[in-house]
Amino acid sequence: MKKPRSSTVLSLTLVSFLLAGSAAKADTFSFAIDSSLQYAVAGDTLAFDASVTNLDPTATVWLNSAQITSLDSRLTGDTTPFFSSFPFFLDPLAPGPSYTYDGEMFDITVPLGTTPGVYAGEVQILGGSDESASDILGDEVFSVDVTGDTTSVVPEPSSLVLLLTGMTGLAAFRRRMSE
Repeated sequence: MKKPRSSTVLSLTLVSFLLAGSAAKADTFSFAIDSSLQYAVAGDTLAFDASVTNLDPTATVWLNSAQITSLDSRLTGDTTPFFSSFPFFLDPLAPGPSYTYDGEMFDITVPLGTTPGVYAGEVQILGGSDESASDILGDEVFSVDVTGDTTSVVPEPSSLVLLLTGMTGLAAFRRRMSE
């Protein structure tokens, strides 16, 4: 009877060490979107800024990729700003503040004709301990509140009539002056 009991204790101890190790690993990286809720009208492109920090004072964290997930199909996401503005890695041992970085993370485009409402999505940073790692280092939820206030770019018919009347008057005035 003692053998099953000691193996249960050993199993529980092993599981607790594994869980403690994964919890410590999860706390080595911090990722936050500066303004996770943004407002837009149809036709806008929004830039989302974020900050990332390597919390491990001894290890380099590679930032290998970013991806937008769970985005409503009516909106378009682009992670190109991540690749052009964020560093390849965060190294706490390098001189200067190389363990933290703030910059533009991704863009969301709201196409013309998008109905008003709140649209949510999630962005993830992939990376890890080397340049080929693809672990999810962090993820953040964001929202876009599309309002119905769209600006009309087509002039009203009365504005066109007024413009044509003015041009006709100028043409008549010029003709009289030249006679």
